[in-house]
Amino acid sequence: MEREKYFEATEFENIKDLIKDAVKKYNEKTAFVIKHKNEKKEVTYENISYTRLLEEVNALGTKFYDLGYQNKRVAIVGRNCYEWVMTHLANLLGGIVSIPLDKELQVDELESCIIRSKADVVVFDEKYRKNIEEIKNRGNAKAETYICMSKQEGYVSIPELKEQGKEILKTGNKEYLEAKIDNNKMNILLFTSGTTSKSKAVMLSQKNIASNVYSMQLVEDIRTGDVNIAFLPFHHIFGSTCMVVMLAFGVTTVFPDGLRYIAQNLKEYKVSVFVGVPLLVEAIYKRIEQGVAKKGKTKAVAFAKKLSNFLLKLHIDIRKKLFKEILNELGGSLRFVISGGAPLDKKVSQGFNELGINVVQGYGLTETSPVIAAENVKKMKYGSIGFPMENVQLELYNQDDQGVGEIRVKGPNVMLGYYENEEATNAVLKDGWFYTGDLAYFDKEGYLFLAGRKKDMIVLKNGKKVFPDELETLINRMDEVSECIVYGMPDQKDKNDLKLSVKIVYDKEVVNEKYPNATQQELEDIIWQKIKEINKTFPPYKYIKNMILTDKELIKTTTKKVKRNEEIKNLLAE
Repeated sequence: MEREKYFEATEFENIKDLIKDAVKKYNEKTAFVIKHKNEKKEVTYENISYTRLLEEVNALGTKFYDLGYQNKRVAIVGRNCYEWVMTHLANLLGGIVSIPLDKELQVDELESCIIRSKADVVVFDEKYRKNIEEIKNRGNAKAETYICMSKQEGYVSIPELKEQGKEILKTGNKEYLEAKIDNNKMNILLFTSGTTSKSKAVMLSQKNIASNVYSMQLVEDIRTGDVNIAFLPFHHIFGSTCMVVMLAFGVTTVFPDGLRYIAQNLKEYKVSVFVGVPLLVEAIYKRIEQGVAKKGKTKAVAFAKKLSNFLLKLHIDIRKKLFKEILNELGGSLRFVISGGAPLDKKVSQGFNELGINVVQGYGLTETSPVIAAENVKKMKYGSIGFPMENVQLELYNQDDQGVGEIRVKGPNVMLGYYENEEATNAVLKDGWFYTGDLAYFDKEGYLFLAGRKKDMIVLKNGKKVFPDELETLINRMDEVSECIVYGMPDQKDKNDLKLSVKIVYDKEVVNEKYPNATQQELEDIIWQKIKEINKTFPPYKYIKNMILTDKELIKTTTKKVKRNEEIKNLLAE
């Protein structure tokens, strides 16, 4: 299999050396921008240089050592912000175990994670103070210290600890600065999003993360001076690894004000790159399409794309001029997007690329720090997840006659194991191979395509296999559909066989606009006709035979993955 390196990169064994190198290269360049609002809602911006970032991380880490946190565990609960970054990096550069926790978890789940991870310290965002105080008052967690990210009555804060650390550094205390990092020791404990069962705690080392940052640097077109917006939550492995990736590239990172302000933030900061989940990338594209349609320019844009595609074959690129108006709606600077976390609709990646914004897809898991394979701007094929990363050994295990097999990988990015869960570790780690549970196949050119989750595969009585993902992708493209789930329902006539069924959540806004006076039955008829059209594009064994239509959202994890098992259990019970 062909492996190519498109860019130069230096490989580091740990995050400490990687960050020190970035600071040496980019010193006074801006690493982060913090937005401040005063009581009059006047906005100011504070630029944090690479040099200042390291100085402040070292100051905070020095205070952590002063408080005796060496060899301790520090959990972080909060929104993406500069204080989150400082805390996480202060942990890593001092060899303190960092435990990024999902801020959206219910109190009981959050408490369970704090207990199971044996966190000694909890750093939290003031927005989640109520939940943290409830956990604190219950007294079940081992944690004795609770630190707020901002100044709050009754709590010591990250800014205060940072200032105290600066004073300690002035006395010549170098204990934290000279701390030696054990590259292969657990330094990050991350909980999986648990779409099927109780979340598992994944043990990662600094070498795991550093190796993945290096492999991304070799192939992805991120440039020094780019502006990245941190959409992906940092408690998500893709979010926290990409935060380090951006620092390794010399990028400026800004923080979003929330999903409602995406368009505004892209313009405000002149964002040029970002990493997002398909839900976000697809929502942005849907908004572009709706904007074009409202202006009555759908046909004109379609013609312009055809013209542009023809000229591209002649190596003439006029996309930036041709689609200037649309690109300006996205801030005018956006050029590169990485999508990961779930399969991206190929119509969306193609649509963005035709407008002049390169969208590449990556694939990975928390257990692999995370990226296993990815496209890059030189090697793209819509719908594919590209090629394995340079330092990852990938095989398709137990392939069927169609070439579909389970992805298994070896490499420096593979986790140490699941924390205090030997049985689960042994189930996925065998002879150095990590078995992902994802099924895939290679095409003739060596591009990798996901087929679906092994556990989600629907096997019919005749032995035919159906992957819900491929049907769901087409159904989700319908304007009327907000989301859907395809599943196998026991056939009334033959209990040993399954009937392909779909539960569709319709988009109220679109439905009200397109069919303002339609009854539920009329709406069901309209959508069922469209399902029948989709059926015609597949062999008969893949036909959907049954549909449930609702406006109630599917059950999801906080990372917006559908809890398929829970949904199907409820559907079958009904």
